[in-house]
Amino acid sequence: MKRRAVLYGLVILVCGCAPSEAPWFTEEANKRGIDFVHHTGYDGRPMMPEMVGGGVALADLDGDSDLDLYLVQSGRVDKTLAPENSANQLYLNKGDGYFEKANDAGGAGDRGYGMGVAAGDYDNDGDIDLYLTNLRGNVLLQNNGEGQFTDVTQAAGVGDTSWSIAATFLDLDADDDLDLFVVNYLHWSKSIEQDCYGKAFFITYCGPTVYEAPAMDRLYRNNGDGTFTDITKDAGMNVAFGNGLGTVGADFNRDGLIDIFVANDTLVNQLWINQGDLTFTEECLLWSCAMDSNGIAKAGMGVASADVDDDADPDLLVVNLVRQSDSFFRNEGDYFFDATGRVGIGPISMRYTRFGVTLADFDNDGRLDLYEVNGKVEMQEPAEGDGFAEPNTLLKGSISSEGVRFDEVKPQGGVSPALIHTSRGLAVGDVDDDGGLDVVVTNRDAAPYLLMNTAERGNFVRFRVLAGSRDAYGATVSATVGSIRMNRDVQPSASYVASSDPRVHFGLGASTTVKNVSVRWPGGKIETFGDFTAGTIYTLREGAGHQD
Repeated sequence: MKRRAVLYGLVILVCGCAPSEAPWFTEEANKRGIDFVHHTGYDGRPMMPEMVGGGVALADLDGDSDLDLYLVQSGRVDKTLAPENSANQLYLNKGDGYFEKANDAGGAGDRGYGMGVAAGDYDNDGDIDLYLTNLRGNVLLQNNGEGQFTDVTQAAGVGDTSWSIAATFLDLDADDDLDLFVVNYLHWSKSIEQDCYGKAFFITYCGPTVYEAPAMDRLYRNNGDGTFTDITKDAGMNVAFGNGLGTVGADFNRDGLIDIFVANDTLVNQLWINQGDLTFTEECLLWSCAMDSNGIAKAGMGVASADVDDDADPDLLVVNLVRQSDSFFRNEGDYFFDATGRVGIGPISMRYTRFGVTLADFDNDGRLDLYEVNGKVEMQEPAEGDGFAEPNTLLKGSISSEGVRFDEVKPQGGVSPALIHTSRGLAVGDVDDDGGLDVVVTNRDAAPYLLMNTAERGNFVRFRVLAGSRDAYGATVSATVGSIRMNRDVQPSASYVASSDPRVHFGLGASTTVKNVSVRWPGGKIETFGDFTAGTIYTLREGAGHQD
């Protein structure tokens, strides 16, 4: 018996395994009414756009205070699929976390070769609108308040015809309306597609540097009358190009203005520091987040930003290609420190190619956890089935005297049995309002996952933060839980090609109250709102608190 125990210990040591825990999630997409299947249109000849689509949004699109689901379809690069397979789809929440497909997607059934989606109330009418990034021609859909949409792209002036991947709505000039930032990938057309080969001499997908055609991103100023103006040049954003995949906005230098980070695929990242008056300077090298600590420009894909270490400034996480570790950039106030190794995610992350990513408190213990969705972009040998498929990864966050740490949760991805597809987009929100954050994952040429939170959880409190009638994107909510001062941003657009629930979620552990809740609004104004009891969703409205 003693010898058997020793051998068991050796197996644990060699494989790095740990006894499995109870799953944190159950996959219930089909059970809850989601019958969507993503299509890339792959027909034997690889084309680069087929690898990177799969957008998803969780947002209250019909105004009934629960989260609806919007899924972006691709189709076929050179021609559309049959009509029933080529359109984006809208699923309306019945109020209990079960969904009903909206007829004709409520007018939001765009048939472009879809990439991603950003959700935001650009016209300040209290309804969440949708901006779609496509291979050719982006689309702005205006919401009438009941989950019915009208295409207003031409009138609004935001129909970028580049190959766009990510987009985000942000109030970048603190004038109480949402501006629009769009991330472009490549100047691509079918005529420049290349033949790239795996080790077994079969044609596979190429990397972006093969095309030597990086793109410029776009910034649109909201004019306040339903239209936008392209101010990319005037803003100073025409001085840097890249193969952009992920983006996130946050006030990294804590000056009251929202800055923008862009993750570039195999090129240096960009950090646009907001100078005010909608002008920006690119300072990624100065802030030490353009490359990793070894001076390597990685294949930046999805991004996440949050105050992981509770020091009142937002940190940054960029996920990358297989054999390249994640990059966890810890914010030191006026520069980033590459703390990837110190938080424990280096070797774990290198196993897979990561796209969607989030920092969220899934078990409500007061520490942010990490979820990454994975799927290859290269294949060295032909494979049966989906040769790009990989399992996803869930890591539990903790903090000690040595600082923040993430440790992998078993079973893999927090689910049992295992789920293995080529995953891309990831959105987070509590779809059944039971206090646990759920996850939607989109999969290439497959159905999505709807991962319902079944983890053993602590208490929670949630805030909807409003500037007028719309969610105050870029605002920061701070609250004291026990002896810790926590900070959470209103930040729906991050991850990869996705938009999450804008409501701010605090896990409380065993605490039953949060104290001294305050909001730092875009522009830097701070208001305090007092103490709140756990287990409820509250609204914090600008002007209703006590201004410091």
